[in-house]
Amino acid sequence: MERAVYFDAWYPRQHCYHPSLPTRKLRMVDDLAAYRATSLVWSALGGGSISLPFLEAEAWGDIDARSRIYGFMNDAEYIAECQKRGIKVFGIVFEVQGWEFPVELNEGEDTILAMNELRGAGKRGWIGLREFSQDRYPKLWKSFREYFPNGLVNSAGEQVTDILEECVSRDIHGEALHSDWVEVPGLPQYCYLMDRNNPVWREYLKAIIRIQVDAGVAGVELDEADLPLFSTRYGGCFCRDCMIQFRDHLRGLPADARPTELDGIDLDTFHYGAWLLGQGYDFKTDRQATPLYWEYIRFQRAAVTRHFIELAEYIREYGRSKGREVLVACNCGDAPPHFDAFRPHVDLLCAEQHVTRYRQPSWCRYAAGFQGDKDLAVVEQPFDGVIPELVDALRQGRGHDRLRMMQYEAAALGVSPCIPYGSWMGPVVEDSFWGPHDVLVPMQAFLADHEALYSKRSLNEIAVVYSVPSAFEDAKASAIREFAAFFGACDALIASMQPYDVLMFPEGELRGDSLAIEDLAQYRTLVLPSCSVLTDAQADLVRGFLMQGRRVLVTGELGINLPDAERRSLLDHPGLSRVDEVRPADLADGPQIEIAGSHDLALNIVKVARGAAIHVIRYDYDEERDLVPVLPELVMRVRLPGPWSTASAHSPSREATAELEPEPDAAGHRTLRLRNVPLYTIVLLEA
Repeated sequence: MERAVYFDAWYPRQHCYHPSLPTRKLRMVDDLAAYRATSLVWSALGGGSISLPFLEAEAWGDIDARSRIYGFMNDAEYIAECQKRGIKVFGIVFEVQGWEFPVELNEGEDTILAMNELRGAGKRGWIGLREFSQDRYPKLWKSFREYFPNGLVNSAGEQVTDILEECVSRDIHGEALHSDWVEVPGLPQYCYLMDRNNPVWREYLKAIIRIQVDAGVAGVELDEADLPLFSTRYGGCFCRDCMIQFRDHLRGLPADARPTELDGIDLDTFHYGAWLLGQGYDFKTDRQATPLYWEYIRFQRAAVTRHFIELAEYIREYGRSKGREVLVACNCGDAPPHFDAFRPHVDLLCAEQHVTRYRQPSWCRYAAGFQGDKDLAVVEQPFDGVIPELVDALRQGRGHDRLRMMQYEAAALGVSPCIPYGSWMGPVVEDSFWGPHDVLVPMQAFLADHEALYSKRSLNEIAVVYSVPSAFEDAKASAIREFAAFFGACDALIASMQPYDVLMFPEGELRGDSLAIEDLAQYRTLVLPSCSVLTDAQADLVRGFLMQGRRVLVTGELGINLPDAERRSLLDHPGLSRVDEVRPADLADGPQIEIAGSHDLALNIVKVARGAAIHVIRYDYDEERDLVPVLPELVMRVRLPGPWSTASAHSPSREATAELEPEPDAAGHRTLRLRNVPLYTIVLLEA
């Protein structure tokens, strides 16, 4: 398990200014060592979306003697110091951001007197990507041609003279889109929403990657990795390249798969935006009902996957050309289904949640299934959820157990927690998120000291399927948390305190099926919530599971795309039950765990070298006392394979104990008695 740190290190009580992160210093590395950190995300070299010379200054720029007194370093030095401590630093590529900042210069235009925060110190101007691509400030920055000797040529064969104008995403009226979620209100700064479908922008991003690798990063993190798919929230991208590529996508469809709206249309001259405007559609109002909307989404899903893979392979190839293996990470947001195809091509998935809550067990178990054999680090986002409230509470000395709950929950339920270190609070709030040092140090020490009790291999008897093609076709699944049938099944299992795994059924094209019947050997029950679309391989897998005499529970539709006879062979099988909700009584051989009394908790059981580890995370926070009170006793009956003879409890407070009764009952359950159970406990069963 990675012990990741969300290492923006933005200043307290000041705006978080994208894209350039504050200068790093030695004391920060000392903190990271105290936190037993293994990886840093969003952590270095973000300024490439201002210009490449700006990025090089971040990497290797001079640090004056006054700053050296306080241990300040350039980013290459900071990366090297982290490497000495075994900490992997990921450079951050803000793929969607193209910046323009106000600037004040001296008369000779060879010195920046003020930038972004102005003070009336000199000659006003603008500085950013446009000025860099036009060589506006030759005394400040190296020429664009020093990075691209032959210039950059767009898909029409034209030399690019303004990279902002060339590469920005545009709405249906041709207006440039803004990445307004990073622009600070009240400041005359502009961040344009760039388009990775444009080959010019991909070439520019590769130049950023080269500089980051040359500066020594262990890995490169591609932020906003589904660019420009998420431009749909602003009205979609109708730039020249997107329109040409969408037209080519439509032309490449088999005749029997071509939408009927295109009957009689000459696709050699088709322009989606002009066609929509001619019918009165603006791709903003009632967007999902717009003609060809879902075909446009399918096109963008394929395009963003293809172009992400291109950049991921470039990171590895360029790293190898420098004699080392460079890791690939990506911001996968809330891990929506279109990111499923990215997974084989990354080393670390960084989940920047769209909604952050104090407790989110169903999402954590989904994320653990989504990550597969990779690592997934969970970071918060301030816009929707509890983070502003938590930051205020921490400032008052409260909320420590709330913070612990969020971090331990991720670890307990199978993904890597990512502690905040000056992390992002958005462009409006003048603050950043810092966890209290005296809370983070012991918390991280517990995770590090008990690393042997974590594993990606579970001993859970239940698997819940997340069907990527079904989510694609579910018009209500515009955000991951809205796939109601899937999360309804997960919530029901959490409410009944049943541990379970999540299995991803891919759509079969962007990522092919890889699960075999052997991968399901441990499960007694397979839950299929609204798996309305199944590939042939998935249907065969479910059929094989049933033929082995095991139980399948289905909510909603199942495999409506399959031939009728094949579908009936599944639905009519005696081992398959159609249910309205998932209940413990419907599980094969009943529940795996039975707990005496009423409790608010979640469990996960993993196989470790020494035996089996049962992770118990409790949610019964007492608002008045501002803590999760210790539970005097927790008694559970557990069914697990293996001749377990001893049980030991491991908790941050070290007060929990565990006792295992010697003999199983007729159903194979053993009684496990825990005492003095705090917020988080791991019970190790050994032979």
